[in-house]
Amino acid sequence: MSADEPESVAQLAEQLGIARVDLTELQVSAELIRLIPHELVRRYELLPLRYEDGGQRRLFVATADPLNTDGLDAIAHLLGVEVVPCFVPREELCAATASHYGREIAAAGAFLESASEHASLDVSAAFPEATSENDAEADLDAPIIQLVHRLIMRAVEQRASDIHLEPLARRFRVRYRIDGVLIEAEAPPKRLQAAIISRVKIMAGISIAEKRLPQDGRIQLKLPSARGDSRNSENQSSSAVGGARAAALDLRVSSLPTSHGESIVMRILDGESLRLGLGELGFMADDRAAFERLIAQPDGIVLVTGPTGSGKTTTLYSCLHAINQPDRKIITVEDPVEYQLSGVNQVPVRSELGMSFAAALRAMLRQAPNIVMLGEIRDAETAEIAIHASLTGHMVFSTLHTNDSPGAVTRLIEIGVKPFLVATSLRGVLAQRLVRKLCPDCAQAHTPSAAELSLLGIGEKEARGATFRRAAGCPKCHHTGYRGRTGIFELLLIDEAMQQLVHAGASASKLRAYARQNGMRSLREDGRRKVLAGLTTIEEVLAETLGDR
Repeated sequence: MSADEPESVAQLAEQLGIARVDLTELQVSAELIRLIPHELVRRYELLPLRYEDGGQRRLFVATADPLNTDGLDAIAHLLGVEVVPCFVPREELCAATASHYGREIAAAGAFLESASEHASLDVSAAFPEATSENDAEADLDAPIIQLVHRLIMRAVEQRASDIHLEPLARRFRVRYRIDGVLIEAEAPPKRLQAAIISRVKIMAGISIAEKRLPQDGRIQLKLPSARGDSRNSENQSSSAVGGARAAALDLRVSSLPTSHGESIVMRILDGESLRLGLGELGFMADDRAAFERLIAQPDGIVLVTGPTGSGKTTTLYSCLHAINQPDRKIITVEDPVEYQLSGVNQVPVRSELGMSFAAALRAMLRQAPNIVMLGEIRDAETAEIAIHASLTGHMVFSTLHTNDSPGAVTRLIEIGVKPFLVATSLRGVLAQRLVRKLCPDCAQAHTPSAAELSLLGIGEKEARGATFRRAAGCPKCHHTGYRGRTGIFELLLIDEAMQQLVHAGASASKLRAYARQNGMRSLREDGRRKVLAGLTTIEEVLAETLGDR
């Protein structure tokens, strides 16, 4: 900058009618400092000065650039007020910003110093660079940035699937979802809430000015280190052992306005989970063999059912991985596309553009695929198109939200699909849940009581040859006694007699009775086999099969 440039900037401000202020004569309130996050102040080089509410709400803001319209517009949109710019030389503005926001930075630094005493990995080494475009100018020495990266790193180290940042009335809560259970973590001070949330939103590429509406974004970070443990998300039934961590860490970010600020959830997307074989999902040998025969058929529909978080997505991806061959064309329709599958054409649903599940399915059938995967069958239109696709030589995989496998048959009929179409197209239904696996480092031998055995229907003879274990707790499992999750399954295969029952409109209870007579195990029975093998506990199976019988 030349010697006379500051004077020319001041002259420009005067010409634009922007008043010059002396920051040494102004006292900015702490409330106003908390109102506008440091990320916004640093990014646009401005500082809030005072707020007036005399009929017309106005906020006076100091700026060193008279043409800084982007920053002024961002604050106006953020607070819904008229923003009045005031000119301040850059040197004075930087000094004032450092002074007023210094406490926030110091608090972040103090928290980082405390957290570092228990951390096993240096943040700067774990996150050498961020691949998000909005993160290109980030300075990893900034305490707020390091703090956010520390929260993410801890979640990865602890095998978490989600990071929950929750603003409460008097504190800022951080929780990690580990093996399907939310566990509270050490939380930063409440006064850092706005700065942390703004930092996450900037990393995710979503608007920090918009606080009134939900937003979705994505963060990509490079992680060069190796992982020693397996991780499980709500969409993962992970009995897989660890291995080398993928080079990039993807996080799907969701913000939701609440009464005390924006709640942020970061879903950690682990591409390693997609490489799970069917055996690693938790199938016992007989069910695995039957399921492999089912998905190898040339046409028809195979459904995976269960509530949210029961591992349906991972099971479908594992099916595609198992049957993905160079001579087969596979197309998926997903909402959203969370994981990139090698050799698979993946189509995202965009309802706002008219690209619904049904519209995407119609278009993809003109691409002559061999195998089609739909993220979910939600309505009659999608169901009928999927069924007609299966009847014209395509293999279709999809999910439904039903409690058991026979319920999927009646659900298709309830949403408007004719029974004869269901009977002729459906090849099989897999219902599933996830149960936590006992930690191999601390699980202890256990002799269950007669009452416990009766809850799972385990007889005395069956119990004598079993390996019962119970959860104890150790540092490796965060003293929960469990580490990782595995699936329990109920596999319904459609044979000719079952087709006749479906065609005749038989109820779910009649379909279940016939399937049980022909060897189908219920979810609880499959869970019982895993209890007898010492993989999980009676409590875990009972908790996930309360509605089973």
